Amino acid sequence: MPEQPHEPEGAIAGTGMGAAMDLGVSEAETLEGTAGGPGGTGPAGRPHSLWSDAWRDLRRNPVFIVSALVIVFLVFISLWPAAIASGSPLKCDLAKAQDGAGPGAPFGYDGQGCNVYTRTVYGARTSVTVGVLATLGVAVVGSVLGALAGYFGGVWDSVLSRITDIFFAIPVVLGGLVLLSVVTSNTVWPVIGFMVLLGWPQISRIARGSVITVKQNDYVQAARALGASDSRILLRHIAPNAVAPVIVVATIALGTYIALEATLSYLGVGLKPPSVSWGIDISAASPYVRNAPHALLWPSGALALTVLAFIMLGDAVRDALDPKLR
Repeated sequence: MPEQPHEPEGAIAGTGMGAAMDLGVSEAETLEGTAGGPGGTGPAGRPHSLWSDAWRDLRRNPVFIVSALVIVFLVFISLWPAAIASGSPLKCDLAKAQDGAGPGAPFGYDGQGCNVYTRTVYGARTSVTVGVLATLGVAVVGSVLGALAGYFGGVWDSVLSRITDIFFAIPVVLGGLVLLSVVTSNTVWPVIGFMVLLGWPQISRIARGSVITVKQNDYVQAARALGASDSRILLRHIAPNAVAPVIVVATIALGTYIALEATLSYLGVGLKPPSVSWGIDISAASPYVRNAPHALLWPSGALALTVLAFIMLGDAVRDALDPKLR
């Protein structure tokens, strides 16, 4: 029988390349998702890490996109409030007290005749500053102490656990009323210091549990067997793999600290006039809620939206970093 003609190798390769180029967008994305899953490989055979997988999931999460846009806007007006609000938040006119919306004052005026719109915009600076700095302080202090306790264990772990139990027993608002009532400073630092003082035990406990879990992995044991120092093991092997739960809790806690600052300022022990704060404005507008509800509505709405944005961001980050939810 005559031999069947064989297809040249070049034709086969060309056919394969043409088929790959003819793949639809949905098919290409499916193949990419299959290769890029946990434990898969990306372009050029590179393995995907937890962080790359998390970032890919976040970019496709509408909750993350919406909350991130809100937070970016808050950061922008915190850095450059004059870009969208003209005038000084401390400039008041008693002749316009409790007036409604008007030219240059879309949110109306409060009981002292201050522009509610301008004060609401400038109040974001204080709230975001307190929330970010308090979260950074809590994350650093809590992570360091928790990591040391989880890694070394023994007496250090026992002592730190008892100390955290003592701090957990202190009511936050009551502690703020007691500690901040004797502070005469009118800056944000006493409020931030108070939040760090009572907030680090939560992060510390999270970091401790995460480090205890990670240090039992084989690559940590191998590094120890090769003679790596404790500091190198903690910084190079344990910290990058144990920091995810801390990031999630700290992101959610940031919104909580913003609400706590407003609560303490409302009670009169946080920030005090002439500082501009949503909590101060809410407290000042409360007696006039019947005659000028707009003076209470706008700073309260801005506070609620900010806290909600950070909580939504934390939930999205948690879903992206938790392998069990994939």
